[in-house]
Amino acid sequence: MAAYATIADLEARFPSDLALVAADEATGLRDDVRIGHGLDDASTEIRAILAARYSPAELAALDQSSLDVLRVYAIDVAFYRIALAFSRSTENIKERYDQAIKRLEAIASGKGALTTTTPTGPADGTGDGVGQNEVIVSAPERMFTRERLGRI
Repeated sequence: MAAYATIADLEARFPSDLALVAADEATGLRDDVRIGHGLDDASTEIRAILAARYSPAELAALDQSSLDVLRVYAIDVAFYRIALAFSRSTENIKERYDQAIKRLEAIASGKGALTTTTPTGPADGTGDGVGQNEVIVSAPERMFTRERLGRI
């Protein structure tokens, strides 16, 4: 599966910080390979958290708005992992990481939701109007009603 964020996303969010945090120790140049590993690790961590609620097929079929949400969290998680890899983490970076993980765990526990591009219901188009996370309750007819009790 593809990463939820790219190096370009990190550059857009942290233009000057990325060069400082991800500079190679020997050359002083930005190490894009290690940044890529941090992005992949962040996406893997996000998938592991969301696996409590979403199947791999559902995560692969996320719509654009859900991918945008995950991109925001992936940027913070990846930036923290990159900073750790270069031994340049700060309290601010750690705090953003903790908040992103907390929000992802809230989504996984049902306090938020991600939407997919796949339609709900049967594939033949005869859907019954029931949404993805809705509960269907069926029960027998009531035995004791006001009308029946009035006849006694």
